[in-house]
Amino acid sequence: MRNFSVHLNSIADVKRFVNAACDQPFDIDIVSGRYVIDAKSIMGIFSLDLSKPIDVEVHGTEEDGRVFYESVREFAERT
Repeated sequence: MRNFSVHLNSIADVKRFVNAACDQPFDIDIVSGRYVIDAKSIMGIFSLDLSKPIDVEVHGTEEDGRVFYESVREFAERT
């Protein structure tokens, strides 16, 4: 499992992030406080406070985590 934080600033950012998550065959969660949301759920992500960075948990191998991180690096580098 790999963990990192992302900051999604706009609707377009959320859409691109969800599309990247949906392209992966493994589970990805977003954790914000006590809430755990499926990263493949656009409605779930919009239910969170996006003004703060959110934590991402990739449930797969280290290689899976690295591949997904590379696909969403633009959001992780903002935090």
